[in-house]
Amino acid sequence: MSLPTYNFCAGPAALPKAVLEQAQRELLDWQGLGVSVMEISHRSAEYQAMAGKAEADIRELMNISDEYAVLFLHGGASLQFSNIPMALLQHRSADNSARADYLCNGIWSTKAAKEALRFGKINPIDMVEIDQKGNRSLIDISSRPTSNNPVYTHYTPNETIEGLRYTSIPVNSGPLVVDLSSCILSEQINVNDFDLIYAGAQKNIGPAGLTIVIVKRSLFEKMNFDKTPKSFNYREQAKQKSMINTPATYTWYLASLVFEWLKEQGGVEQMENLAIEKSQILYDCIDEDDFYRNPVAVKDRSRMNIPFILKDDGLNKQFLDQAKQANLVGLKGHRSVGGMRASLYNSMPVKGVKALTEFMFEFKTKNG
Repeated sequence: MSLPTYNFCAGPAALPKAVLEQAQRELLDWQGLGVSVMEISHRSAEYQAMAGKAEADIRELMNISDEYAVLFLHGGASLQFSNIPMALLQHRSADNSARADYLCNGIWSTKAAKEALRFGKINPIDMVEIDQKGNRSLIDISSRPTSNNPVYTHYTPNETIEGLRYTSIPVNSGPLVVDLSSCILSEQINVNDFDLIYAGAQKNIGPAGLTIVIVKRSLFEKMNFDKTPKSFNYREQAKQKSMINTPATYTWYLASLVFEWLKEQGGVEQMENLAIEKSQILYDCIDEDDFYRNPVAVKDRSRMNIPFILKDDGLNKQFLDQAKQANLVGLKGHRSVGGMRASLYNSMPVKGVKALTEFMFEFKTKNG
């Protein structure tokens, strides 16, 4: 009997097996229509019902009130790097004092800041301190110069590549915009703390091609859509239920299955409990001695994305090759930082993490 395969890829990431099996069963005949969900009109009664239930389910999972619009939009989170300043900042570019604060704690938040600069003035704030050993830690925002009255403040609570996580919300004035791509639905948050939330689907929601945007309706009044393409008009998308044009229909359908699966598992509270358990199992293995090392201060460690370095980086290829033979895939670190990285999204079971730590122990025993 072959061993199960555990996929630790950072994104596109693994989907729950039960979701994939249901999608497989329904691929050729969805809801008894005799055709695939990919083949029917997004305007049909059946698809509209599914889309409406998906929105209701994510509202229930995250306790999202009617004060917020929930949008299912094309593209990845990187498209929102442009869309957000296009709507909130671009029309204020002539105002010398108008700036958006961008907290830069990793590669993705820095990319968001660079893109925003194309549309207006920003204040990029470096939030990372690196010690002599290359260990990273987050700096408290109170020790950094912020704008007096920013148009908005943008931050990324979980940096996928470096494995850094904010444990609290950085306090600043003005609207708060947050990129939850790699941690949405994995921990309980108060949506009311934020004015705009966005998250690419391909980590905890579904396949790539869809981004969820949760935006406070009152924020529309601060947006200017005169120079914004209609498809990027949040207010118009909200009015038309994210269907200005044909949406990413199959991705939306798979997201709906993931939301149903999450509810069956016990919701976000249970996902958070499991995230704490899974990450602690792996960190305990890494911290046992100096054969493996996680280059992040303990207080700032991610629960979703855990980078680690081998004491001898000459063993990297051997580690990855043997891990793959053990059906542990997607462990290569991002090219910008090297080493290894294990992503423990909601679909990763505890037994998958235990399989990884057992392999790591055996590898260390043979090569330490």
